[in-house]
Amino acid sequence: MALPQAKLDTTEARLAALSLPESGAWASEARGSALERLKSMGLPGRRDEYWRFTAPDTLNAVDAPEAALFDGDDNPAFCDLDRLCIVFRDGVFDAEASDDLALEGVEVLRLAEATGQDIHWAKDLYGVLEARAHDPVPRPFAALNTAFATDGVVIRATGKVSKPIHLRYLHEKTDSDAILHFVVRVEKDADLTILEGGPAAARFNKCMEVDIADGGAFHHVRLQGRDHERRAVTHLFARLGEASTFKSFTLTANGRLTRNEAFIELTGNDAVAHIAGAAVGDGDFHHDDTVFVTHDAVNCESRQVFKKVLKNGAVGTFQGKILVKAGAQKTDGYQISQSLLLDEDAQFLAKPELEIYADDVACSHGSTSGAIDEEALFYLRSRGVPDADAKDLLVLAFLAEAIEEIEDDDIADDIRDRLEGWLSRHRA
Repeated sequence: MALPQAKLDTTEARLAALSLPESGAWASEARGSALERLKSMGLPGRRDEYWRFTAPDTLNAVDAPEAALFDGDDNPAFCDLDRLCIVFRDGVFDAEASDDLALEGVEVLRLAEATGQDIHWAKDLYGVLEARAHDPVPRPFAALNTAFATDGVVIRATGKVSKPIHLRYLHEKTDSDAILHFVVRVEKDADLTILEGGPAAARFNKCMEVDIADGGAFHHVRLQGRDHERRAVTHLFARLGEASTFKSFTLTANGRLTRNEAFIELTGNDAVAHIAGAAVGDGDFHHDDTVFVTHDAVNCESRQVFKKVLKNGAVGTFQGKILVKAGAQKTDGYQISQSLLLDEDAQFLAKPELEIYADDVACSHGSTSGAIDEEALFYLRSRGVPDADAKDLLVLAFLAEAIEEIEDDDIADDIRDRLEGWLSRHRA
């Protein structure tokens, strides 16, 4: 079916400003296939079902809108941890600022080097999970990413990796437009943790494809914040084998526009997938979590836990779905999306969904939106807690369920400290 003229014009204008990176034969084929997917679906518009809550105009624009730089960051995330740090400066790998990529139990290679090889394990994954994710929901910015990603790394964990890999993003140009793609393979019984932090660019398009073999474990913690005028669309695709584990948590503070998409497939029996997020926004802030979890195996568990705290006209969106395919018996699926609106100008839009084709399942979803509990606030005030401190305590308690999804206690404590700092800086 032909695209509407407005969608066609927008797509052609964006594509005219881009060129496919040089790659080897298999990568060029993958990029070409992604480009054809993008041309067939077109860039999104507000009439698209899964974009009706979020205006994609600035993501569709040929040029990235300028984003002012943050003056300084005395306490960058994760930098006090023992980790392997990989730095991208406005979407370009910075070898001098990065650590040596050699680490026991894991292989790390720049995307350009991997895609330039005739034979590489990434051939079986690059663009593959992204392509699977378009059914039934089109994800045009993910296809654009696979076609035009200019940098990134491929990571293959072959054992229990001794320390996390930290993807650190630095934003130093007000008009930077970064497209990064990451491919992650967790082999049988291997264990890998990836940390992400930093504003990345004025406009950021990121895609991460994660394939977890039987018995493997993947842990992911991401912080999005600092430069408020930035815009980002990110994609996290995961495929889980038998008895494997996937756990991801994202904290978002600040940002004009952030859309985080996730597509998770549980394809092996006894797999576990948890994805969680906490977002805090003040003023010109729009945050969108769009999550699709597919159960396609027996006795699998999934959890979606998303909490948003909004004030002064900030907008939060959640679109989450659990699909249980026929034969995926003994599924345990849980989904909760909640917002705490600190004034009457904030807004929360939610679209929770369940689609179930098996009869032996335990699935639930819920979505709530409300103000701070006045009785709880009165209780704290009556015991001498100042009003502002009492409200902060209640906000942190509201966000606790999402933060509890982080397995590393030190990282979870750091997240709480950062939230306390944000709340103290944004008191009415």
